[in-house]
Amino acid sequence: MKFNENGNNAAEESLKNYKVLRIGDIAFEGHANKKFKFGRFVLNDIGAGIMSPRFSTLRPVFNINIKYWKYYIHNDHIMKTKLVKSTKLGTMMNELVTQEFLNQTFKEPQKIEQEKIGNILFLLDKNITLHQRKLELLKQNKKFFLQKMFPKDGEKIPEIRFSEFDKDWEQKKLKNIGNTFTGLSGKTKEDFGHGDAEYITYMNVFSNPISNLTGTDKIEIDKKQNEVKYGDVLFTTSSETPEEVGMSSVWLGNSSNIYLNSFCFGFRPTKKIDPYYLGYLLRSQTVRRKIMVLGQGISRYNISKNKLVDISITVPSYEEQQKIGMSLNNQDMRITDQIQNIKRLKLLKKHLLNKLFI
Repeated sequence: MKFNENGNNAAEESLKNYKVLRIGDIAFEGHANKKFKFGRFVLNDIGAGIMSPRFSTLRPVFNINIKYWKYYIHNDHIMKTKLVKSTKLGTMMNELVTQEFLNQTFKEPQKIEQEKIGNILFLLDKNITLHQRKLELLKQNKKFFLQKMFPKDGEKIPEIRFSEFDKDWEQKKLKNIGNTFTGLSGKTKEDFGHGDAEYITYMNVFSNPISNLTGTDKIEIDKKQNEVKYGDVLFTTSSETPEEVGMSSVWLGNSSNIYLNSFCFGFRPTKKIDPYYLGYLLRSQTVRRKIMVLGQGISRYNISKNKLVDISITVPSYEEQQKIGMSLNNQDMRITDQIQNIKRLKLLKKHLLNKLFI
């Protein structure tokens, strides 16, 4: 359970009708969603507070194991069979028919088993929270280095640099180091979802500085289309906000018959440049600012590829590019590993919640 230290802006006169919720009390929140079809119970495990009278509340008549009942009462796998018999549709949300709910029977283990189950789930939740905090720190760390490892606009060296490098970086326009190509054209919805070729999706480009090689969908082989090659940079051409226009992603796959979706265009470097370096540079704050101002539109923003490739980027020696690209990619891999750790812990928790209660 959570509480708002600043209150809910309710009129002072109405507060006299609010309920006092003590530790161990249980509140019913009747808004239905995919996870809780009839609403949900939440046990107060944080301290005394007040709650709006529109929520039904229950108070145990004897001491309970809070850690155990916190998870049991919140478990939709168990509670939905009870709530289907003891809720009714209200004006804004489902309402608990308290007496009908209290007349139902529940199975519970002995106190010592409740304690063990509660402790396991409590420690698992604590572990998940610690991993989530670590993930946020990793993301903040990456954001910091993205800001510091590339020169600010108008400068020739970055704030943070590997000690073995000291030369000024060069300014180069994208159009002078590569050429553009278009995404899929002449296709209808019947052409998608089948075939021996693949196309890189819009969301893959939008979401990843280095493309996810599995972020593709099926399409038929068409030799008239432009194939995407290793090291190509992919740009989105349209967005709902100027902040999200012209998002870039570098493709590092070697498969043949890979195309690009029709809402993006490609850029193929003709000069030697490290693909990881280029991928992260184009997502840096300095370059993103240059791209964002190019977005044109009202309800939807579009970007001209000719204007985009006219922007200048800063480029160090190839060796320094490699070190920067590798460093930032290693940070991304740590973030990905941490996300997978959290997913595994949440999956374990879901499994335990389904198996520890009856």
